[in-house]
Amino acid sequence: MSNRRDFLKTGLGGLAGCTALASLGAHAARAPALQTQPVAGRVSVIGEAPGNVTVLSAGDGVMLVDSGSTQQAPAVRKLLGKQRVHTLFNTHYHADQTGGNALFAKAGAQIHAQTITKQWLAADYYSPEGDRWIKAPPKEAVPTVTFRDWGEMKVGEETVQFGYLLEAHTRGDAYVFFRDSNVLVAGDVVSPLRDPVLDWYAGGWLGGRADAMDDLLEIVNEQTLIVPAYGKVMTYAELQAERDYITKLYDLISDLYHHGNSAQDILNKGVLNEAGRELKDPYRFLYDVVKGLQAHYTNFGGNVV
Repeated sequence: MSNRRDFLKTGLGGLAGCTALASLGAHAARAPALQTQPVAGRVSVIGEAPGNVTVLSAGDGVMLVDSGSTQQAPAVRKLLGKQRVHTLFNTHYHADQTGGNALFAKAGAQIHAQTITKQWLAADYYSPEGDRWIKAPPKEAVPTVTFRDWGEMKVGEETVQFGYLLEAHTRGDAYVFFRDSNVLVAGDVVSPLRDPVLDWYAGGWLGGRADAMDDLLEIVNEQTLIVPAYGKVMTYAELQAERDYITKLYDLISDLYHHGNSAQDILNKGVLNEAGRELKDPYRFLYDVVKGLQAHYTNFGGNVV
């Protein structure tokens, strides 16, 4: 664990591309009914969009964290009724979280994001999975307000704090903390429902993910509720358990990788069985972990354009 921070200090040489995620067409085909759940204070969550869209009621309208997929965003908009969306915050660039950006921006929402997330959304990018280029979304979908490290703003009566999570899921991850309501939106840095996704081609890696959850635990307290990109709202104890799981995986896998083991070797040794959680696609997870470690050792950096 002692060398995770050292790896992060070296960074990646320039922006990388992304590992393409599962097709959103599957979500569109299922077209699940959206679900709204109150969380705490002024905060609620719309689920199945296909992930979570977090809603802050702010008197003169609402603020959203993430906008859902292109297919589900109109249903999110309909569910909000006559409430005006004046602020939208992206936790990262993936299309299942940013597909509704253009729809809400055209209706007057100002989009905020970490600087690198804006860069991803502003350009075509290469995906090594399928060996293809992915077109940039419409220009309206690109964030217009960015930050590098952290910031704070007032939205209605709520104090909203936000910050950068370095190389945890992508290279431009952000958290949003509704301080007065005591609700933290963690994006895809925390994954209680699905296999943890490491977009290694965009800089995400297992050590960065473990460090990011350490950072999140320093922000919250035992009463804080945590909203992941997918799945139910989490407690402080559940976030802590997720951090412990990722940290254990890092210790186990990185040691084997340092001794020359491939993803298949690591899978064959049964290491994942020691971590106490069954993954749906263990080889894919280990492949991405190993590629992420390789990227850091070689100071890999792909080109966005």
